[in-house]
Amino acid sequence: MIDVTDASFEAEVIGAELPVLVEFTADWCPPCRQMGPVLKALAAEEGDRLKVVQLDVDSNPATTNAYKVLSMPTFMVFRGGEPVKSMVGARAKRRLLEELSDVV
Repeated sequence: MIDVTDASFEAEVIGAELPVLVEFTADWCPPCRQMGPVLKALAAEEGDRLKVVQLDVDSNPATTNAYKVLSMPTFMVFRGGEPVKSMVGARAKRRLLEELSDVV
């Protein structure tokens, strides 16, 4: 799983070949910490079909504000440089995979 920043967001997410799942996260957010192992497993299992990245909202306000992210964790799927799906809140890996099935 890759950490992205305001500076690297364009190259890592907007310019990516694969669909990208971005977790907007924060160190102070317990549900975000819960999602860490889930996202690492997802990245390992689906790496050939889906790129998984994290963006720390406190360190990267420009991207956070650009996509109007207000709650953590927020998950956004980008395909072809555009956000195509948004989900808010922690969830089990199985449920996350089900919700991603239409965009991956």
